[in-house]
Amino acid sequence: MYAIVDIETTGGHASANGITEIAICIHNGKKVIERYETLVNPQRDIPIYIRALTGISNEMVSDAPLFKDVAHDIYHLLHGKIFVAHNVNFDHSFVRHHLASVGYDLQCNKLCTVRLGRKILPGLPSYSLGKLCHHLGIENGNRHRAGGDAEATAKLFTLLLQSDKENHIIKALKQNSKEQVLPPNLPKADIEKLPMLPGVYYFHDEKGKVIYVGKAKNIKKRVCSHFTGNNTGQQRQEFMRNIHHITFQECGTELIAFVLEAVEIKRLWPKYNRSLKRFEQSYALYDYIDQRGYVRLAVDKHHKFQLPVYTCNTLFEGYSLLNKLIDTFELCPKLCFIQKNNAECIGAHKENCACTGSMSPDEYNQRVTLAIESLNEALPTFAIRDEGRNADEHSCILIEKGRFYGMGYVSHHFKVDDMQQLKQHLTAYPGNDYIRNIVTGYASKFPERKVMFA
Repeated sequence: MYAIVDIETTGGHASANGITEIAICIHNGKKVIERYETLVNPQRDIPIYIRALTGISNEMVSDAPLFKDVAHDIYHLLHGKIFVAHNVNFDHSFVRHHLASVGYDLQCNKLCTVRLGRKILPGLPSYSLGKLCHHLGIENGNRHRAGGDAEATAKLFTLLLQSDKENHIIKALKQNSKEQVLPPNLPKADIEKLPMLPGVYYFHDEKGKVIYVGKAKNIKKRVCSHFTGNNTGQQRQEFMRNIHHITFQECGTELIAFVLEAVEIKRLWPKYNRSLKRFEQSYALYDYIDQRGYVRLAVDKHHKFQLPVYTCNTLFEGYSLLNKLIDTFELCPKLCFIQKNNAECIGAHKENCACTGSMSPDEYNQRVTLAIESLNEALPTFAIRDEGRNADEHSCILIEKGRFYGMGYVSHHFKVDDMQQLKQHLTAYPGNDYIRNIVTGYASKFPERKVMFA
């Protein structure tokens, strides 16, 4: 006997969200012989985007039974049956979690009509429930509601049973149920060896290439969370199919994991990472010597292979900084590209300014040097000393003159007070302002872990 299930929820993770509606169709292998459907009061707000998708409002569920009030009926409908759903791990995780919260231990085999559809009816453009049913001529007049989707899934399952010439359903039921949550090409052994510690993990494709890098406070828990959820879109399905292997690096703290993730994404450029790939500082202040020998300052877009004097997020921030330097050190606004017309210089020295040649390059360049030094002096140099990967070591991150230098691990006996000695124990990494910002933010939050250098 099969129990075909569909639920509506307040969000994507069972431990933090509630069920708002559940429908169960009991199928004997030929047809549906029993139906069950009810709204459920999740005892929390239903997000507005979910209300728009399902049509289930807070008012609709305010008088509905709590899950604990219907748990007995749900458990006895599912107990001893094969749990079937479209993306079964999502529905099963919610139902099993909420049954467990009121004392029921649901243990049953599972079947996923998404995976079965791909095997029994290969080559279709999409295996989402709506598009699959449309392609197969299965009507669903109540889409994104538990009753309508459960009925449509039941009709789909009947068709799959009839079309299963190679016994894919029987083969799926022989699989170890604990492995059904995993991507099809990922060995269970890779999951078993993951530690429950902070670190960075890597998803590899069939050829061993890294396709995704992630960070975690608990590596095992975070990796497993990738394999739950109700996103059955083509992109996610492709991602899951391409995961063949997992490796990891333990880190002493979550902060180290954050920084290492950013470094590794820039180094490896994984296919499925997006957010940190896009992060680049937008603008920067540069210096160069013109043909007459004057050092000129200019705000420009950030250039990857050119070392800036200072980096900034916006053009406005860059010009504000440059104007401050012009006023403080009496620099020439024309030589700094602030004044771009042919009128008399509006700087402090006017007709005696460097732009007219009245001030020598040596005299003017000394002013520019002082201005640049003032920026460097304003940039802090400090280390973050924190927990290590074991009791015998500490983790350490170094910020030198406002820029991320690198990180590593030192003996807990090591005194972090000599920067040159510390550098010998650290690995230098390329940095960016994203890394600098998270480290300085962490230092502000935990000043007792900050070691300043003169």
